[in-house]
Amino acid sequence: MKDSILSLWDNPGLLEKYYRKNKTEFKQEFKLLYPQLQGQPQAEFWYQRLSYESDRVSWGSPSEWKFVVIAALLAGILAKFPAIFSLNEEFFYPRNIGLIAFPFVAAYFARKNKLPFRSLVLPFGIILVAALYINLLPDNPESDTLFLACIHFPLLLWGILGFVFSDTKINNLPKRLDYLNFNGDAVIMGALLLLAGGFMSGITIGLFSLIGLQIEKFYFEYIVVFGLAAAPLVATHLTQTNPQLVNKVPPIIAKIFSPLVLVMLVIYLGAIVYAGKDPYNDREFLMIFNMLLIGVMALIFFSVAESSKEEKSGIDIWILVLLSLVTILVNGIALSAIAFRISEWGITPNRLAVLGVNILMLIHLLLVARMLIQTVLRRKKLEEVGLVLVRYLPVYLLWTGIVVFLFPVIFAFQ
Repeated sequence: MKDSILSLWDNPGLLEKYYRKNKTEFKQEFKLLYPQLQGQPQAEFWYQRLSYESDRVSWGSPSEWKFVVIAALLAGILAKFPAIFSLNEEFFYPRNIGLIAFPFVAAYFARKNKLPFRSLVLPFGIILVAALYINLLPDNPESDTLFLACIHFPLLLWGILGFVFSDTKINNLPKRLDYLNFNGDAVIMGALLLLAGGFMSGITIGLFSLIGLQIEKFYFEYIVVFGLAAAPLVATHLTQTNPQLVNKVPPIIAKIFSPLVLVMLVIYLGAIVYAGKDPYNDREFLMIFNMLLIGVMALIFFSVAESSKEEKSGIDIWILVLLSLVTILVNGIALSAIAFRISEWGITPNRLAVLGVNILMLIHLLLVARMLIQTVLRRKKLEEVGLVLVRYLPVYLLWTGIVVFLFPVIFAFQ
């Protein structure tokens, strides 16, 4: 894109069209070009334009809110399907909880990015097929493959949402990085909305109870359900129309918690040895160990994604290097424990699923750690670490699809 910007530099009309076609990528590439263009009036104009952040809150256009309201109502109606059609809640919600949020947010970005219908056939076709498939799986509460399919299905939907967010372009790596940043912003905005909604709900129920009206049942069955279904859409819309509201919070969180988690992990590994805990024979401990690993992995990836947006000090990068190396050690312990359990007691769907994701995370961590070390040695730029990070994400999506679609068949729905 840098070459394209330079080739259109003397044609303001075409340059503007090029900017509107992909604003995020344009902004990133212009930032890299600015040092060699600095001082030119046109370069200073674009720099100020792309760097400007309004202090005013933008609510978006009426048509955008109309779409958000209609989509939120549809999501709420889907969430009420068990009550409307007398469905078993224990059957419906584990299989369909992801469908209440991700497809509607994907539709929001499809509309926002003005994606052509033909480019949406694949992602929404996969969503439809996957939804039918998971709802046709045998209703066996004791089935490990059903449990695995249900917990991996939202991850599959999350990956498809990222594909739509990236304009349905497989190789659009900067947009993938933006998608990770969007997730951080949306989670923070969603948490604030839920906190405010919970506070309002408590006041509302309390006020009605003072006049002798007990509205708890109605309120939770309708108002709360529709509010929870609307929260992802509203949070998404607010982060897209007002990026300045929360985009400064994730870097602060990453800067504070990365060193704290690093210290905690080192102490925790020492405490494991001192306490004599054995992840090789203690299944519950191994599960908690893997949950810790996934959480730390998420923090590393989140920190790298945030760091790639701006220059970081050497200390910040060193913290990420050390955190990734310690996490590789934790992953190695977990992986060896899983391999030991398989060699001793054989393959089960749960063990194979955990083994697969641990192998994928180890490879990913090694790639990211290698790039971070090269960044410390000044051989690579920090932006390249982020690209390595997001280039690997489709591998997780592929494994998730295998667990959702193939595991039930391979293990005879056990």
